[in-house]
Amino acid sequence: MYLSNFFDYLSKEKKFSNNTIIAYKNDIDTFCLFCKLEHGIKDISRVRYSIVRSWVISLSDLNLSPLTINRKISSLSKYYDFLIKIEKIKESPTKNHKRLKVQKKIIIPFSEEEVFTVIDIFENNFEGKRDLLIIDTLYSTGIRRDELIKMKINDVFLNESMIKVHGKRNKERLVPMLPSLIKRMNDYFNYRSNISSIKENVFITSKGAQIGPSLVYRIVKKYFSKVSTKVKTSPHVLRHSFATHLLNNGADINSIKEILGHSSLASTQIYTKIKMPKIISDYKNNHPREKNK
Repeated sequence: MYLSNFFDYLSKEKKFSNNTIIAYKNDIDTFCLFCKLEHGIKDISRVRYSIVRSWVISLSDLNLSPLTINRKISSLSKYYDFLIKIEKIKESPTKNHKRLKVQKKIIIPFSEEEVFTVIDIFENNFEGKRDLLIIDTLYSTGIRRDELIKMKINDVFLNESMIKVHGKRNKERLVPMLPSLIKRMNDYFNYRSNISSIKENVFITSKGAQIGPSLVYRIVKKYFSKVSTKVKTSPHVLRHSFATHLLNNGADINSIKEILGHSSLASTQIYTKIKMPKIISDYKNNHPREKNK
């Protein structure tokens, strides 16, 4: 079925990570098992779209989300694209498949009060200073978690109040720093200088190693769980909070777009939806009919 050739091909392509390849393998293995058990088909290179469609229905019956189902079909499409590339088939059975509609979830940002409360609960040691700076940097600049992790010491220009951020597709942008963030950055660097490390990254562990995504996630969850009842307390919520609070306080959406590093305004406009609770509140509190009750 050329599956081993397909996975060898993915391994040689630098754009596919090990986790991505494992996900592709799991998805295709699941489809292979479905074809064998439900339709008696052992060679999935010869299936018709009707088989793919019946698989989609079976996945839906298992209450898998449209997002998960779309990912599985995408894995399958990659395999069939490979078979076309090596001229083993002429057309993909997924060619005419339409992706399932995925309802975008609006992430509820932290309130300004929650953010300000968190700022006051850190211990006065290296990890406390680091954790405070991580949260303040995410909130004060709106940068992504991966951008924060990759940030090097020479990317920080304290005198110019700027940070050079390495974003998606290696695009660089300059993001301004607030005076309060500069103060915390200086404070943290004083503690960091006492940690032996060969890493040039701004944020390191107490043993001098580069921090990872899971640590940043745990830090945000740890502190915000103390002050917030929100179910989702992740670094990405801080990015949403940054944009929403700026927008609510009158910032121009185009300025927010540039700071966030969005390639199009459409990506930034999701934050206008988050303003809706405030719009509803203002409406109820200020409409003459409501005020005269």
